[in-house]
Amino acid sequence: GQLRRFAQGFPYLHLVKAASDGEGVVSLEGSALDAALGEWERALNSPATIVSRFVPASGAASRMFKSLFAYLNTEEINDDTREVLDHITDFAFFDSLNRACMLGEGGKGCLKLIQAGKEHTVIEYLLTEKGLNYGHLPKALLLFHRYPEGVRTAVEEQLGESSKYARNADGTVRIHFTLSPEHIEPFQNLMKRKKGEIEERFSCVLEVTHSIQRGNTDTIAVDMENQPMRTKEGALLFRPGGHGALIYNLNEINSDIIFIKNIDNVTPQPYWCDTLIYKKAIGGYLVQLRNKVYKYMALLGEDKKVSNNVIAEIKTFLQEAFSIDTAVLTDLSMEDQANFLRRILNRPIRVCGMVRNTGEPGGGPYIVKNENGTTGLQILESTQINMEDPVDRELFETSQYFNPVDLVLCVKDYRGNKFDLLSFVDEETGFISHKSQEGRELKALELPGLWNGAMSNWLTAFVAVPVTTFNPVKKVNDLLRPSHQLS
Repeated sequence: GQLRRFAQGFPYLHLVKAASDGEGVVSLEGSALDAALGEWERALNSPATIVSRFVPASGAASRMFKSLFAYLNTEEINDDTREVLDHITDFAFFDSLNRACMLGEGGKGCLKLIQAGKEHTVIEYLLTEKGLNYGHLPKALLLFHRYPEGVRTAVEEQLGESSKYARNADGTVRIHFTLSPEHIEPFQNLMKRKKGEIEERFSCVLEVTHSIQRGNTDTIAVDMENQPMRTKEGALLFRPGGHGALIYNLNEINSDIIFIKNIDNVTPQPYWCDTLIYKKAIGGYLVQLRNKVYKYMALLGEDKKVSNNVIAEIKTFLQEAFSIDTAVLTDLSMEDQANFLRRILNRPIRVCGMVRNTGEPGGGPYIVKNENGTTGLQILESTQINMEDPVDRELFETSQYFNPVDLVLCVKDYRGNKFDLLSFVDEETGFISHKSQEGRELKALELPGLWNGAMSNWLTAFVAVPVTTFNPVKKVNDLLRPSHQLS
């Protein structure tokens, strides 16, 4: 089946338009923002609502150090490596790196080695097991930020931040990390050392859990002629199927509301303000939408005939909240319309923060046409858009917003039962990406992405969030940006 996919490809989605202000993207300002924040306070204070966080943290940090690895391999210094060496003392990991250099190099620290022209040695101590081994750890365990009283890893920043907007009525902060098997031990060691300190600092009780990305979601890789690739030893080459595999992990989490955000999107604590406001705001907005969906499901669920007014009200709500155009229903009987609307409403709900497009690569928010004639909102990657089609290409290039991976989910139905998330995945939305392994070009099959096709059939809303809430660390140099440095 996978090989057939390489030959046939995946169908492109039928784009109606890029979601924009007032058309698919909601701005929460003034009284609307206040209402959403108030709704969130109520939800958090209710013992009936369990809130948790889900943080994909399985990625190795090796991609963060691509330029530095290139320098180690070629001996040619590149701009990124030069910048890292010139600003080495500004990184939170400087003290640890300096200590490692001194221990291994007879008392010579980073700066002495750099002065002596031994830059190569310093980078080796940073990336390899000779020193900090940062090239082989997950981003979660790297020291990101330096405070007057000490340093914090990405994980610690995530835990602290969670305590400020996702602390349950009983004082617990529930946070789940997905890890690679080889990172579980160092992760648990960090937790043993830091848990009490974090609980005390943020007056909460941490419930930290983890899971691993399932091996059986790996996909086969092929060459440019769609022939299966093999390893040096002759075995078929399989690769992890991308973050879409995590829908299995997410499906195991038994909470009412779940926030999703990437591990490296954190700032030092003094800069949390916007992030906390908008996390609470999208949480509250989700609860507002959920309450309406539950109300309508209850109305539709009763045996008595549903009035035309209720049907009309639901259609307006679907259009305004989720950009779902239900014009296709006009010719159906009231009973058929009610059944159709029941099917549309009885699905998990997600509210996704969207950031103004500043030219960052990545997916974005679109209104698409579904096979049943309705429309809806989707986060699409560029690979899912037909760039040969001038109209679609134009939509992609002029899109106002992009996806920072800032989601909040409602995964229970109006009766309080958890949805089976696997039944809402659209298998037709995987995509083929081009990669290279050991210098060989290959094509890889990506599963429907976690916030793309894996959530295709959810009720989806987009909310504009400020760009200050998006501070990813894609390469180590990003840690030198003002948003990651305490001046």
